[in-house]
Amino acid sequence: MKNTEDLIEQILLEGQKIIIGKEKQIKLSLAAFLSDSHVLIEDIPGVGKTTLAKTLSHILGLRYSRIQFTSDLLPSDIIGVNFYNTKDASFSFKKGPVFSQFLLADEINRASSKTQSALLEAMEEKQVSIDGQTYELPSPFFVIATKNPYEEVGTYDLPSSQIDRFAISFSLGYPDFEAERAILSVNNKHSIDDLKSLTKEEIELLQNKFKTIHASTEILDLVQEILKFTRESSLYTVGLSTRAAITLLNISKAWALISFRDYVIPSDVLEVLPYVTHHRLQARNEYKTPSEIVDEIVKKLHIDT
Repeated sequence: MKNTEDLIEQILLEGQKIIIGKEKQIKLSLAAFLSDSHVLIEDIPGVGKTTLAKTLSHILGLRYSRIQFTSDLLPSDIIGVNFYNTKDASFSFKKGPVFSQFLLADEINRASSKTQSALLEAMEEKQVSIDGQTYELPSPFFVIATKNPYEEVGTYDLPSSQIDRFAISFSLGYPDFEAERAILSVNNKHSIDDLKSLTKEEIELLQNKFKTIHASTEILDLVQEILKFTRESSLYTVGLSTRAAITLLNISKAWALISFRDYVIPSDVLEVLPYVTHHRLQARNEYKTPSEIVDEIVKKLHIDT
């Protein structure tokens, strides 16, 4: 069996055959998966959000399911439904698409808040409840949700409780000239089905390695300094929660693992901080990009980068 470094290199190399020029986004998605959390991708249509999800699911060897969110989608369309069996006069549960290992919630903000909330228990507890009965979801259970800009017709705000279930948020953006030329080139076409997939044992090896990553007191101090600043500063409407702190620490550990280290360093925290705070911190008086928020925090706390 390959070691963890070989497996991480394989994931990144295979992913970049399809998602060209977006190594950072592939790493962030992998970090979320390794830390047993979820990803929100906010971007315009057509930049590769769905392709990223399908590529990762194949590389990780996970059972993939996709839900297209629409205004008329119901919670039962996601979770499943109890139906009456006339043959034996009993109720049976028909599982919905949420019963997968890798779920793509496509255009999640096109559905109503009630339907969006159907994912809350699944993402947090790895289970769903219906009519007083609880059903366990497959393991691992990983969600990538895509979100269209609010300026588009037919979109709804995501509830703060739903937003907080996503560990990280990022945009793919347009590819640069060279990457786009490679995408357009017939000679550089790769099929997702041809990519190498990890086995269940290899996934478990990576997950077990993640649990051994060490965060020192210095790292914990840094995380708490960041929390304190966001809560006490008048710059943001709401500071970072304790859940956000745990998320920041876990994503930092996963980033250290992807960087082939078994311990976290300050630059790991600062590297992932923009993507953990992007959907959680809102400036009071003006819009700020994730990098501007981090620059602000680093400057105020006098952190040496």
